[in-house]
Amino acid sequence: MPKPNVVFLLTDQWRLQALGYAGNTQVKTLNIDQLARESASFKHAVSGYSVCCPWRASFLTGQYPLTHGVIVNDVPVTGEPVGLGDAFKNEGYHTAYIGKWHVDGRGRKTYIPPERRLGFDYFKALECSHDYNKSAYFDNDDATMRFWDGYDVFAQTADARRYIESQSSEKPFMLVLSWGPPHNPYETAPGESRDLYHPPDIKLRPNVPAEKAADAREWLAGYYAHCSALDKSVGDIMETLDERGLSENTALVFASDHGDMLGSQGWTRKQKPWEESIRVPFLLRYPAKYGREGREVEPFLNAHDIMPTLLGVCDLPIPNSVDGRDFSAALAGETVESDGALLACFHPFGEWSRPVGGQEYRGIRTASHTYCRNLAGPWLLYDNDADPYQLQNLVGKAEYAETEAELETLLQRELDAVGDDFFDGMSYINKWGYPLDDSGTVPIR
Repeated sequence: MPKPNVVFLLTDQWRLQALGYAGNTQVKTLNIDQLARESASFKHAVSGYSVCCPWRASFLTGQYPLTHGVIVNDVPVTGEPVGLGDAFKNEGYHTAYIGKWHVDGRGRKTYIPPERRLGFDYFKALECSHDYNKSAYFDNDDATMRFWDGYDVFAQTADARRYIESQSSEKPFMLVLSWGPPHNPYETAPGESRDLYHPPDIKLRPNVPAEKAADAREWLAGYYAHCSALDKSVGDIMETLDERGLSENTALVFASDHGDMLGSQGWTRKQKPWEESIRVPFLLRYPAKYGREGREVEPFLNAHDIMPTLLGVCDLPIPNSVDGRDFSAALAGETVESDGALLACFHPFGEWSRPVGGQEYRGIRTASHTYCRNLAGPWLLYDNDADPYQLQNLVGKAEYAETEAELETLLQRELDAVGDDFFDGMSYINKWGYPLDDSGTVPIR
């Protein structure tokens, strides 16, 4: 079998609960729902460190954040990991990256030279922008700032389609298309998508408190509008692969870096260990190897597991610098031992800075429970089967003492495996010498 192409569609802040195939009857995601019917869905895909840069650095290196050093936003990858692009390029692939980068840490509008692109040759990207209708980028090795035409999702998708169409059959290609939405600002989606959703009609999750309800409906109407615009672009990529005869031998992935609270539990943004922040989609369709039967696979896929799993799917070697696990065997129907996914917040920042109640935490998400501890000890325990909206914290309740102890043991085992001693956040900030803002914290956006 020839080496497959890889097309990785990455969204920013798209929680699992905002997809039709996952049970949401309000949001319109017809193309993604069709992709799900033809894909393996990682049932327990988890954003273990639900912040943009830590997740993205782990995705692009296969490393746990305490290895690559990106524990907050806007700081650079440390060490010399074999990047995702390098791993594929070393095996004869053309490599391409289009869209949001956000692991360079040297300014959000600073040109990123080839040696800091982790092996991606075709490179039309910007460190970070959420101005989706006036979105800047740099075109490969030209340090002149350019701007995508119109809504950047559509322009970036058009560029990705041209890239796919330009590829010959002589070498496989690996393309990451990294979109900025549905990350806020929520009100900036195209008009035709905004017209699909009206705040008074939005149904809220039961864990949105009454005082957040009006805001949450406004946020969700705009959020869903971005989701539907992205869904159109997913359909465009699928159409291009079909037209070029590439669908069968292409591993097509749809994923998100983390979710968004959007009023649940009274919070606005991610960075939290609750379901809306940590549960994310991860669909993988590769018909030539796995067929087109939609199904769920069981392993707990975390960010640092994605790179080795993709390499495993393509039967390529996994670099020694990688911390994550290769779960590709599960796609072929094999049973793979996987008990849970680590959850981690390495430093209290943003709306979780200590002045407003922020705290570091480590936790574990299993098939049935979420357990977290902070620096003071056990903090959260939820039975997610009995309490799917996580309304009752069971920490310290006598009848759940055995469950809490078992989860603490599992959590400690996973922390030991990645060498995480769970120090306070400033210990890590000082270790890597990261600068602080005026409030004494590293900012998060």
